[in-house]
Amino acid sequence: RLWENKLKGPPGPCRQPAGHLPLRTQPRPAMATRLLLALTLAACPQPLQAVGQREAAQVAANPIRKVVTMLQAMQAKVTEEGEREKELYDKFMCYCKTSGGDLTGSIEAAETKTTAVSADIKKTEEQLAQVKGALEQAQEDRSAAKAAMAEATGIREKEAAAYAAQKAEYTANIEAIGKAVAALEKGAAGSFLQSGSAQVLRALATGSRGSSILEEDREAVLSFLAGGQGSGYAPQSGQVTGILKELG
Repeated sequence: RLWENKLKGPPGPCRQPAGHLPLRTQPRPAMATRLLLALTLAACPQPLQAVGQREAAQVAANPIRKVVTMLQAMQAKVTEEGEREKELYDKFMCYCKTSGGDLTGSIEAAETKTTAVSADIKKTEEQLAQVKGALEQAQEDRSAAKAAMAEATGIREKEAAAYAAQKAEYTANIEAIGKAVAALEKGAAGSFLQSGSAQVLRALATGSRGSSILEEDREAVLSFLAGGQGSGYAPQSGQVTGILKELG
């Protein structure tokens, strides 16, 4: 009641409504907080008053405490991060010490393998060059063989044609001689002299084939072919017949 009366203020024309103080007598926020805390402690038992006193002290020192707490948290965090970094660094150094030898061995093995591979590549390139040279030589030999085969084929074809012509000539000569012998033996020399076989026989006697005949034998054959002995010739002596048989 006393507090309420104080809040109401003195009566008179300057009296303000209940619950309001004059502007110049209103408490500041800090003063209001302390006043409220004092009222609370007055209404509570003794242990609670002690707690309130400690809280009041903490409230009074709150800004500095916050800074100290923040600095302590930052210190703990930095310390923790430093320990973590040190642990990572120790692990890294251990890895470098333990794996350095393996890495050096791997590098040396890779260098050795590189040298071997380079030698294999060089050897392969040399073999490839040899194969290319052999291939080019084989192609040249093949071309030369084809040309030689074509030339030989042409020669064989010419020889075959010459042989065929020669064979035909020999066959015609043999047939003409056979017909002449038959005609002389039958006494039909006149009809033979009018045939084509007589012309073949005349060409044989006068040509190069007749060079192997004796001159007197050639004269006798040519005389017969010329009909110098007449159509009634009877080869009793058998001179011409013998000559022709030798030619056949």
